[in-house]
Amino acid sequence: MAEAKTENKAEEKAKPAKKSRAAPKRKAPLPSNKFSKKEQQLFDKYSYDVKVEDLSLRNYINLKPLAFPSTFRRTSKKMFSKAGMNIVERLENAMMRGGTGKKIGGHVIRTKGRLQGKKIKVMHVIESAFDSVHRDTKENPLQLLIMALENSAPIEDTTRIRQGGTVSNIPVDISASRRLDIALRNIATASIIGAFGSKKTISEALANELILAAKNDINSYAIKRKNEIERMARSAK
Repeated sequence: MAEAKTENKAEEKAKPAKKSRAAPKRKAPLPSNKFSKKEQQLFDKYSYDVKVEDLSLRNYINLKPLAFPSTFRRTSKKMFSKAGMNIVERLENAMMRGGTGKKIGGHVIRTKGRLQGKKIKVMHVIESAFDSVHRDTKENPLQLLIMALENSAPIEDTTRIRQGGTVSNIPVDISASRRLDIALRNIATASIIGAFGSKKTISEALANELILAAKNDINSYAIKRKNEIERMARSAK
C-alpha cells in the first residue's frame, strides 16, 4: 500500500501544471468624429450659430444652446444673473404680462391673464412665430431676433433732476443691460398690441414685428419707440 501511494505521488509530480489563460487585451477604439454628438438646436429646428454685431450687447445676449429654454429663474437673486439667461427665455418672460398697463389708441390693452405665468403657452407662441418667420424669409429666425434687438435698443434716454425748485429733463446714456431690457419689452408689447382687437394671432403679430424690426422698418412699434426716446433725449440737450 505504501508503495502504491508513493507511485501515485510520483505520477502527479510528473504531470505538467495547467497554465491559466489570461483574458485577451482589448484595443482602445480610435477617436473618430463620425459619430459626434448632435448640435443642440432651438426647438430642435434652428441653429444657435448666429452673429451679434453690437459690441455692447454681445456680453448680455446669451446664446446658450437649449432646445426649450426654461431655467425657472433659479438665479434670480444674484446680481446681473439675467445676463446668463438664454435670450429666447428672456423674450418669453417679457411676454408673460397682462397687457400694456397704459392707454394706447385711447384704451388700455389687457390680455385678461391669458399669458401671465403661462410659460409653456408663451413658448409655443414663440415657436409658432419663429416658424412663420422662417417660412416667410427663409432665414434663421434666431438671427432675425438678434437683429431686431440690436435695431430697437435705444442709445440715449432722459432722466429728471431737481435743481432748487425746478425740475428738468437731461439726456443720459443707457447701459447695455437696460438697452436690451427696453428692446425686449417693446417687442413683447408690440405683439400684444398687434393681436388686440384684430384677426391676427399673437404669434403672427410677433412674427410680423420681428421681421419689421430686423429690417429697421419705421412701421415697427419697437423702432418707433426707440426713435421717440432718442428724439426726446436730443431735444433735452
